[in-house]
Amino acid sequence: MTPLAPGQPGQPGPRPGGGPLAWIRAHPYAFDGALALAVVVAILVGAVAEPHGPHGPFGPRFGHRDLTVTTVVLAVAAGGALVWRRRFPRSVLAATCLCTVLELLLEGGVPRAPVFCSVVIALCTLAARTDRSTTWRVGALTVLGLTAAAMLFGDRPWYAQENLAIFAWTGMAAAAGDAVRSRRAFVTAIEERAERAERTREEEARRRVAEERMRIARELHDVVAHHIALVNVQAGVASHVMDSRPDQAKQALAHVREASRSALGELRATVGLLRQSDDPRAPTEPAPGLGVLDHLVDGFVRAGLPVTLDVPEPADALPAAIDLTAYRIVQEALTNVHKHAGTGARATVRIERDPGTLTVTVLDDGGTPGPPSDAREPGGGHGLIGMRERVAALRGTAETGPRPAGGFQVRVRLPLQTPQPTRAEAPTRTCRTRDTG
Repeated sequence: MTPLAPGQPGQPGPRPGGGPLAWIRAHPYAFDGALALAVVVAILVGAVAEPHGPHGPFGPRFGHRDLTVTTVVLAVAAGGALVWRRRFPRSVLAATCLCTVLELLLEGGVPRAPVFCSVVIALCTLAARTDRSTTWRVGALTVLGLTAAAMLFGDRPWYAQENLAIFAWTGMAAAAGDAVRSRRAFVTAIEERAERAERTREEEARRRVAEERMRIARELHDVVAHHIALVNVQAGVASHVMDSRPDQAKQALAHVREASRSALGELRATVGLLRQSDDPRAPTEPAPGLGVLDHLVDGFVRAGLPVTLDVPEPADALPAAIDLTAYRIVQEALTNVHKHAGTGARATVRIERDPGTLTVTVLDDGGTPGPPSDAREPGGGHGLIGMRERVAALRGTAETGPRPAGGFQVRVRLPLQTPQPTRAEAPTRTCRTRDTG
């Protein structure tokens, strides 16, 4: 028969623990050898003891029955087979059943030794180390076979208590082994579920960390790209007019200082999110949103980019995530226009809100034609990638690409989490800005 190896059904692996159970798991064959020796001794003691003494079953008599060679051989064979009960449970069960039947045949129908007790141990082991269907099939065959053999070959009536004892003991052995197997499978399932839950928590923690890193990276990119672009332009203006128009150079340097201060403030707020919540130095100011869009546009106007702002009057407050995302999209789109559009380009920012969607549109006319920039192509540059990631996180849609009439467009639709009832179209305010040189 094929032995059961650790990891197969019914063959548990080593479990942590202490005490006798740990020693048994660490030395299974030593325990099985001791068990086999105990069974052999019990069979031999039962062979020489007279169970029906003057005090009943509690007072057996010794010295009135002889120990035969046949009994010794059968006891050693049946008990010795139990040493291999873990590796070959079916073969051991067959060997112990054969010894029990031989005892009935060789002793003339009068069994003198309880050899069938080895069958009880072998059947319990088989039931504990195999599946339930095998236990039912083999257990039923063993119980009925040994009971029928005792009834047919024994010298007592078929309803004798010895025959019923064989039936009862073998049946209880199969039931006990199945109960042990079920409990072992239950404990294994609980441990696997706990390990799976632990792995799931670790994976969820790693996923959240990765998402937070990506979010902070997008924030840093938007803040740095916007303000550094403004600083670069104003510094170039100051350098160009330093000798001829010092007043304008001084004004440009003031814009550089203001943009630098704003960049440092936003960087401090973004990086401050990494601090502990109880850190008194952690930032407490709210994240930017459409409410401060005018300040954003003013920065681009001072940098020389005319912007037309078409925004509805404030209605109900937007969810914080949507408000921040809309602000960052406008910031990134205007930064791209300022960096990559041609000379004299003009931009238009349009915010539209209906009961279920917030639409953000940023257009530019392209300015004076010049060499195309790869960063303005769909999918090029980290700005557009970060923009799409922001929109996808809110289950919105983003459309970016060149316009047929020239220039570039960014159109984003963000679903509002809580749809509002239909309202009359809100009045809009239009801000026409001027060129600043």
